[in-house]
Amino acid sequence: MENKQSIRPELVQEFVGNAHGDLDRIMQLLDQEPGLVNASWDWGNGDWETALGAAAHMGRKDIASFLLSKGARLDLFAAAMLGKIDIVRAILNDNPNLKHSLGPHGIPLINHAEAGGDDSVQVLEFLRQ
Repeated sequence: MENKQSIRPELVQEFVGNAHGDLDRIMQLLDQEPGLVNASWDWGNGDWETALGAAAHMGRKDIASFLLSKGARLDLFAAAMLGKIDIVRAILNDNPNLKHSLGPHGIPLINHAEAGGDDSVQVLEFLRQ
């Protein structure tokens, strides 16, 4: 296995922080360091967040879609925000206890669906059952 250099922590923090709302900066940083696409940052006390996770709870479909196009790993919270009902349903049918799981910053799954607006109405209705 090849010994790769770690990404500078400040760069990871900047990338994840900007994924809450600055698509242009995300694009610049990812162009500079493609390995950031799945990097995660611990805001403290185990509050781990990826850029996709940041975009998901902020309802930033543009940032989430861009990150997914660059190879970000889709998770339940992003799927809920993006209205991917088949994915959300499959995961929750297999693991019903995840319906009440918390994402970054302790934000519940249902809040991610709410952040998705009109695109995630089906997910929201499914979670409210």
